[in-house]
Amino acid sequence: MARSAKKTAVSPQPQAPEIERPPQPQRHKASKEELLQLYREMLLIRRFEERAGQLYGLGLIGGFCHLYIGQEAVGVGLQSAMTVGKDSVITGYRDHGHMLAYGIDPKVIMAELTGRAAGISKGKGGSMHMFSVDHGFYGGHGIVGAQVPLGTGLAFKHKYAEDGGVCLAYLGDGAVNQGQVYEAFNMAKLWNLPVIYAIENNQYAMGTSIKRSSAEPLLYRRGEAHRIPGFQVDGMDVLAVRGAAQVALDWVRGGKGPIIIELLTYRYRGHSMSDPARYRTREEVQDVREHRDPILHAERDLEALGVKEEELKAIDKEIKDIVVEAAKFAEDAPEPAPSELYTDVLVGSY
Repeated sequence: MARSAKKTAVSPQPQAPEIERPPQPQRHKASKEELLQLYREMLLIRRFEERAGQLYGLGLIGGFCHLYIGQEAVGVGLQSAMTVGKDSVITGYRDHGHMLAYGIDPKVIMAELTGRAAGISKGKGGSMHMFSVDHGFYGGHGIVGAQVPLGTGLAFKHKYAEDGGVCLAYLGDGAVNQGQVYEAFNMAKLWNLPVIYAIENNQYAMGTSIKRSSAEPLLYRRGEAHRIPGFQVDGMDVLAVRGAAQVALDWVRGGKGPIIIELLTYRYRGHSMSDPARYRTREEVQDVREHRDPILHAERDLEALGVKEEELKAIDKEIKDIVVEAAKFAEDAPEPAPSELYTDVLVGSY
């Protein structure tokens, strides 16, 4: 007769304490001068991207080109709180706006778009792979979600070097479903790294809506399994974004580890210049333009602070002149020498 196996009781695991959470962000209270500066930066991105779209249509920009039109408040609101030279920024392929928001010269960005030697990556990175170590801007990455583990590595560097820096790592609502994102989340929390994961939820990823692609549509909750807190903010309001940035920076600089911000935003153009965006209606896009546009939102706030329409028009003209000058600089700049094919190439030995 077979003996019955002895049953061993399994002790229940102790329950983990509640996740510590930051305070709810408040809309930033900006002075007239500060809001004017944020407005200028958003308008520069808008006019620059409109011009880039025109140059693409003329064949002066090749390959893929992803415009940031509609999402300006995110990059400007977040990066206005960062410290250039101390902090680091990394993003995906919709990167022109992020570079402009970091104060990088529009001329060298436009020259990069057109593949010129004067470009910030010597004309070899193009639209999707811009890079500037001097500014702490680490790309520009064409692989969906690839920037998240890389940004986590940058945060590890900040902690290891004890330099007080923070990494701002952007990702979109499409990238948030990639597996490598969650591997990075786990390591970031395990080591309490100084990283802000900014999810730019522009509703459609490459062309599929959130409700059709995400079982958990509240993307700020995606770090919960790794004990990373998060919150959601209106990404079409630059002052709301600026307030969220300050809360996140205080949290991360305070040694509490990573945090997630989900920014509800919207892109007016297709995913890239080759996308006709037939997955949404013109009425939907027009409704956002009329009622949620970040630049119009800032204009209303400025008017409430006493700024006249004539002053806003003068700023727009000034910005347009800057963009025209950048486009002319790019068109007139020479292409890279053929010898540049053999520089900046990583060669491994086996």
